[in-house]
Formats: sequence, structure tokens, C-alpha cells
Amino acid sequence: MGRKYFVWCLLAVPAGLILAGFLSGSISYGETIHLTGQWSVGLLIAALAATPLSRFPGAHPLPRFLLAHRRSIGVAAFAYAAFHLGVYLERKWGAGLIVREGLEPDLATGWIAFLVMLILALTSNTLSVRALGRRWKVLHRIVYPGAVLTFAHWVLASLNPVWAYVCLGLVLLIEGLRIVPSSRRGTNSR
Repeated sequence: MGRKYFVWCLLAVPAGLILAGFLSGSISYGETIHLTGQWSVGLLIAALAATPLSRFPGAHPLPRFLLAHRRSIGVAAFAYAAFHLGVYLERKWGAGLIVREGLEPDLATGWIAFLVMLILALTSNTLSVRALGRRWKVLHRIVYPGAVLTFAHWVLASLNPVWAYVCLGLVLLIEGLRIVPSSRRGTNSR
């Protein structure tokens, strides 16, 4: 149980630093949007990479760590997305503007991705796993369309989407490892 809280504290440190910088004015609105988006996507990639990277014998401790804390990492990805959205809403406050901008493809993909992540975050607890049984795993496969929407948002909203394409390529490479036959019996892939 202690390790779980340590992981949560570790995942919260960047958010605390970003928030302190934003509130003090040392980090601009644009930088805050950028940083929170990057952390959200980075943690999403880490959560997606956990299973494919842990499938190989003698795997580095990092994939095993990611696998052990995949739910926490996924919820943290959502928390950074919520932080990202909160900063956006604070700046753009006004229902008319938010709705108008939200209908544009760059932000519509972000809104839908956020809703997918919200569903995943709300059901990423032991009670939901027990209540949903086998359906929990089926439900959590919506992470893949959510990831596609997240990358579409990043590409469409970015002034320079090169890094988004690099990260997308990395995710595709890692997810491609799922089609490589596992050398361990009983490997659980998602």
C-alpha cells in the first residue's frame, strides 16, 4: 500500500510544479497548456506501453513497474488532461466561446478524448472492476480510440505537430509488439 501512495506522490510532483508556476506567473497560459498536455499524453503512452513491453522474459524493471501501476498511471493521465482542460476553461470562460471553439475539429477531438478518459478514470477502481467483471476489460478497450482522439487533438491543435507525430510513431511501434508472439505462457494483454 505504501508504494501506491509513493507512486501517486511521484505522479503529482510535476502537476504541483506546473500549478505553482502558473499561479505565480512564471509559466504562461500557453506553456501550462503545453506542459499539462504533454504530461497527459506521456502518461497515456506509459499506460499503453505497460503490457506490450512486459511481455518479454527478462524485461527491464520499468515495464514491470508500469504494469504494476498501470491504473494509477492512467488515472494520472486523466488528471493531467483535466488540469489541461481546467486551464483552458479558466482562460476561455464563456459558454458561447467554448461551444463555438469546441465544434472545431482540433478541440472537438480533445473534448471527446477527455470524455473517454473520464469514463476510464471513473471506472479505474477495484469496486468498478468487481462490479463490471469481464465487461470491465471490454470497457477499458476504449482507451485505444481515446488515444487516437488524443493524438488527433494534439496534431490538429499544435502549431508544430512534429513531436506529436514522433510520439504517435512510438505508440504504434510499442503497440505493434502486441502482435509479436509472447514467450511467456499466460501473458495477459489488453
